[in-house]
Amino acid sequence: MTGTLNKVMLIGHTGDDVKMHYFEGGGSIGRFPLATNESYTNRTTGERVTNTEWHNVVVRNKAAEICEKYLKKGDKVYIEGRIKTRKWQDDQGVEKYSTEIHCTEFTFLTPKNESSAEPSGSNSQMSGSQPAKPKSDNFANKNESYSQEEEEDDLPF
Repeated sequence: MTGTLNKVMLIGHTGDDVKMHYFEGGGSIGRFPLATNESYTNRTTGERVTNTEWHNVVVRNKAAEICEKYLKKGDKVYIEGRIKTRKWQDDQGVEKYSTEIHCTEFTFLTPKNESSAEPSGSNSQMSGSQPAKPKSDNFANKNESYSQEEEEDDLPF
């Protein structure tokens, strides 16, 4: 196989509400931590062990606004996307790295009657200029999915 694949699928619980950042051109970005757990029984002690892995999830534009509106801390969500690593220098000139999951699709898995999110309206209006379209305009049902088309193409051809 000559091609490569960068695809991540996660089911976990949000560790915080979505933090939004809005840009002058009208774009937006949302970030939130997602916890996934692995449980097993230690063979020597018979003790149940649970390990939690934290993932930094990044979602953009209309998808970010939908996540901000309906995802609250503790909600269960399915995330699909790709891994990206950012590199920058802090104030002291030290190089820092951050690995993120850039979300392209998500599905809310927490039933709306169990969620801490109380939607103010049942319909999410989409503007025709957005490149990403939801599968449904009604996101009050917490089990709805959203798919975001790739905004940037990293392929060399």
